[in-house]
Amino acid sequence: MKLEEVINRIQPLDQTAMQEARARQDTLTKPQGSLGRLEELSIQLAGIMGKPIPAIKDKVIITMAGDHGVVAEGVSAYPQEVTPEMVLNFLAGGAAINVLARHVNARVVVVDMGVASDIPANEKLIVKKVAYGTANMAKGPAMTREQATESILSGVEIVETEIARGLDIVGTGDMGIGNTTPSAAIACALMKQPPKEIAGRGTGVDDEGLKRKIGVIQRALDINQPNPNDGLDVLAKVGGFEIGGLAGVMLGAAAHRKPVMVDGFISTAAAMIAVSIAPQCRDYLISAHRSKEHGHGLMLDWLNLNPLFDLDLRLGEGTGAALGISLAEAACKILAEMATFGEAGVSEK
Repeated sequence: MKLEEVINRIQPLDQTAMQEARARQDTLTKPQGSLGRLEELSIQLAGIMGKPIPAIKDKVIITMAGDHGVVAEGVSAYPQEVTPEMVLNFLAGGAAINVLARHVNARVVVVDMGVASDIPANEKLIVKKVAYGTANMAKGPAMTREQATESILSGVEIVETEIARGLDIVGTGDMGIGNTTPSAAIACALMKQPPKEIAGRGTGVDDEGLKRKIGVIQRALDINQPNPNDGLDVLAKVGGFEIGGLAGVMLGAAAHRKPVMVDGFISTAAAMIAVSIAPQCRDYLISAHRSKEHGHGLMLDWLNLNPLFDLDLRLGEGTGAALGISLAEAACKILAEMATFGEAGVSEK
């Protein structure tokens, strides 16, 4: 499979399906537009799936894990050992994402994209390890261009496997100590913004830690000079294996007309990579929420995505995506199950 083939398969949204969905919304027993974003969302989902009345039954959250060499620069409040420990927690069903996935009846697919240690074999764990963590981007490129491509294609392959199993919607999730640093660097590179505008406290670094993190991101940008017109170059120079994997999930889903519920800061950085590689995939993305992380709003503006909610979340894992999926399902049910004025015998205005 070649990346160009995946990109070339991404088609525009189905305008006819969207028009039919909009026409139906306008005849349901409510004032037109009174369900706001839920109406818009149902119409977008109709266009994505190519069905005037879209349905969401099979829900999947793909949570990808990877480690980051830049952790050596002291950019995180947590040690790197937490990455594999949390992967084990996901597999055991004990993390926040497991709870919220159960709540919305979604299955969680856990992927090792580049954890810096070996995780004990587990039938629930998909291993696509590109390397044992990225290199330290403050001293040179995080990965090679070949590794960047490999990470994206692994993401495509994983989502295609889930689509073959019946996936209707995919949520993106991440785990990787230090990964707000490469995510911020990606946003800085693509938006040509200084790190202080984007970088936040991540797992909760103090003022001194935040200052250090901003300095590290600036150093990584200065040393690597990522090309803002080349998403693969940005991913290779200042990205992460799980970020590349999530970009691949988005591209693969779009190529198969499946909606993508984008989680928070890290998933949005992955969305920026996906859109910079294939601008037409943007229409297949739904932003679940506005993260508490500092620069997330600017990143959403760059993508022209309007988040569904703002609950001050900053956990990642796909937690916000799980809640977003429940809203997408609600939007579809309103369109499908509400009576029209004619069916209900209700007088129109």
